[in-house]
Amino acid sequence: MERLTGVEDLLRTAAPQVLAAVARRYGDFGAAEDAVQEALIAAARQWPDEGVPDNPAAWLIRVASRRHIETLRSEQARRRREALPPDPAPAVRGDDELTLLLLCCHPALTPPAQVALTLRAVGGLTTAEIARALLIPEKTVGQRISRAKQRIREAGARFVLPPAEEIGERLAGVRQVLYLIFNEGSTASSGTSLHRLELSGEAIRLTRQLRALLPSDGEVAGLLALMLLTDARRPARTRPDGALVPLADQDRSRWDRTAIAEGISIITDALQRFPVGSFQVQAAIAAVHDEAPTAEATDWAQILELYRLLAVLSPGPMVTLNRIVALAEVDGPLVALKALDAAEIGHYRVAAVRAHLLERSGSLDAAREEYRTAARLTLSLPERRYLEARAARLA
Repeated sequence: MERLTGVEDLLRTAAPQVLAAVARRYGDFGAAEDAVQEALIAAARQWPDEGVPDNPAAWLIRVASRRHIETLRSEQARRRREALPPDPAPAVRGDDELTLLLLCCHPALTPPAQVALTLRAVGGLTTAEIARALLIPEKTVGQRISRAKQRIREAGARFVLPPAEEIGERLAGVRQVLYLIFNEGSTASSGTSLHRLELSGEAIRLTRQLRALLPSDGEVAGLLALMLLTDARRPARTRPDGALVPLADQDRSRWDRTAIAEGISIITDALQRFPVGSFQVQAAIAAVHDEAPTAEATDWAQILELYRLLAVLSPGPMVTLNRIVALAEVDGPLVALKALDAAEIGHYRVAAVRAHLLERSGSLDAAREEYRTAARLTLSLPERRYLEARAARLA
């Protein structure tokens, strides 16, 4: 079992490099991805019994190239002139890794398709693993990936870096996809578990790689810091039975201090060196929470100012909602309730926030009904149980 796990880890690590090499050589991302998947399957079957080759990446590239050429020959021999070249060097250029991320986040694709394709091509997850992580049928994942590759073909995209003037816009999409993957792993939108570690862990790993490729991008640094500072609280966010523990009630001794120290170091450096962006501000907010020794010691005035800045940089309903939560801590629940009524936000979390504010203001019957409303609207079982428990406590 340990030997098999080692092979799986090796294949997952090598998959993005191999895909980048094959796609760069032949230019067709969709066909290259299919060929690499066949090579990975062949390796998973052979290596546990025959042993891992001395140069695993070169082996995979060679086999994938063969599969690719065989496919082309079977389709009217469109590229008979392409013979299998000698074993290439296994190392992948940094530009290739960035190109692969940009291609998976092509603007022609929908966000769900971008997420699935990124997890498959860059993360090295199998279709089944992606389906388990996203809690959707394996067939649905396969369809998303297949359609994504078809859309990329139809858009005429090739495995090359976009022009310099387009990279910035495309990079924003890459950051957003990594953020979506992390968020779904950190607080699952549905299902029986609050966390999906395979998603949050993969998002952190890919963002580390992106930062290594783009060390001068302040928002990539901010995104990595935000992930680390948020994930550091994960050990205290649930009880042994899986029940949700709100931030104010968490045992802060269980927070990952190593991750917090790294996240604070990264965001401090980024704020000093780069123009301020939305991910940096979110990381700064997370840092203020993580630095507070107790919930009572949290600097809510600073957090409120940071949310006001974030509302300018990246306005949205969740930013508004979080700013109102901070406003309640600074100016009281009644002021926050007025702001919430004026905001007109359409999200199920509005009911949960209103319930919390009503409870703090002493309107317990109204708070109980809002907790029940929020519980009915959420698809997350841990959140539903928490909200139902809050409502029951006020009965």
